[in-house]
Amino acid sequence: MYINQEIGKFGEDIATKYLQKKGYKIIERNFSCKQGEIDIIAKDFSELVFIEVKTRTNKKYGFASEAVNENKQKHLLSAIKYYI
Repeated sequence: MYINQEIGKFGEDIATKYLQKKGYKIIERNFSCKQGEIDIIAKDFSELVFIEVKTRTNKKYGFASEAVNENKQKHLLSAIKYYI
């Protein structure tokens, strides 16, 4: 596994533990289809929640939120529609 994949998995593990602590039920992790990938699918009461996790070790490449650009949002939305 490449270092970036390890860092990504580490971030997803932290996010998963946080969500569970907050009462979310984790339905699936790393759902993948032709349209894209969804890092975490969880349930909050009766609502499905789709979570994109971006883990950064420094700000050299910008903030994690900046990585979820318009193109990434389109792929994520397509994957969500496929999942539903």
